[in-house]
Amino acid sequence: MRDFTILGLETSCDETAAAVVRGCGHGPGTILSNIVFSQLEEHAAFGGVVPEIAARAHLEALDSIIEAALADAAISPAGIDAVAATAGPGLIGGVMVGLTTAKALALAWDKPLIAINHLEAHALTVRLTDGVGFPYLLLLISGGHCQLLGVHDLGRYELYGTTLDDAVGEAFDKVAKLLELPYPGGPNVEALARTGNPKAFSLPRPMLGRADANFSFSGLKTAVRQIVRAPDFWESSKADLAASFQASVIASITDRVAVAVDMFCANATPPDAPTLVVAGGVAANGAIRAALSRLANDKGFQIEVPPPQLCTDNAAMIA
Repeated sequence: MRDFTILGLETSCDETAAAVVRGCGHGPGTILSNIVFSQLEEHAAFGGVVPEIAARAHLEALDSIIEAALADAAISPAGIDAVAATAGPGLIGGVMVGLTTAKALALAWDKPLIAINHLEAHALTVRLTDGVGFPYLLLLISGGHCQLLGVHDLGRYELYGTTLDDAVGEAFDKVAKLLELPYPGGPNVEALARTGNPKAFSLPRPMLGRADANFSFSGLKTAVRQIVRAPDFWESSKADLAASFQASVIASITDRVAVAVDMFCANATPPDAPTLVVAGGVAANGAIRAALSRLANDKGFQIEVPPPQLCTDNAAMIA
């Protein structure tokens, strides 16, 4: 099987990204370029992503990002075998900008167009970076998604659990707003939690002990809001509350993953050293990664986490 060279475009949320990747279908591949333009400044004043602003920023930036990706890869359109772009899920305005641009390029260059599921791209990133073989257990944790899946083959996924309300990344961002931390919230909550006492506040640990592998974070978020709005809550308690919140998240996630490990082992034929893959933006949280590493070791699993720049939204995973 010969290598293919793919231009990938990612515009599903607030990152405008283009990348060129070369490889064969079995992975791993070679990332020739990976350009990501973050819209943090545009959205910081609002404490979250504003879809209309995101779509306009994609429209303004995407052409130059594509040019930069081709230049970094030292490749011309003639050397591209196909154009791939996120087709969802995501903010519809941003998705339309990227997919329409990809259609135009594919038509102009006479190349195939490949529409990519954003979550599938996250699920398969470790095959690009580390050549992880099928099957493996995937924990996908991001600002908009929280799922546990058995990844059995390309296009074959078994859902073990999902969030019943909020995604874990959204919970981090909302708690950051309650604590008056800058956007993006997740990294700032994690940094503040390092200086706090994780046992200072008694917070709910959602879904612990449930037979299914689903998640829920809305009640935890509400509990934090009630504490923050209480008249006896002091500024000096913010680090303790951040640490207590993060500890509850970790307890919930590790409990849910432990259930999914048993489901995966019952429904798949894993290799001698089965693998837990953690992907999505929240996988960059060091405390969560450390807890999951301990759990994986206890369960006899290897753990694989893509590099931080490939955990957050990027176009290399699309390509």
